[in-house]
Amino acid sequence: MNSKKIKKELENDVAVQKCAEEFRMVGDPTRLKICYLLCHHDELSVSDISSVVGVSISAVSHTLRKLKQVGIVNERRDFRHVYYRMEKSKFTKILRARLTA
Repeated sequence: MNSKKIKKELENDVAVQKCAEEFRMVGDPTRLKICYLLCHHDELSVSDISSVVGVSISAVSHTLRKLKQVGIVNERRDFRHVYYRMEKSKFTKILRARLTA
């Protein structure tokens, strides 16, 4: 085993931190429920998600804003309504596979 070479592999701290942040984001049950819904539907409005999950619109908006910041979801605005969908990334591919199994 070449420990110097293996240690060098872990030097990409940015990638490790991003992955940790993504997993931390979906570690919360409410966030995971929202991700589950978005994995099963092309896009949903904040009010749709709020009524299904049973959480206030402001709490859902706050959660979606956090998920958007780390690149898990994306938004589309249509006048007053904001629709969210899962972002296409390696992480969301893993999440989608796990939540649709």
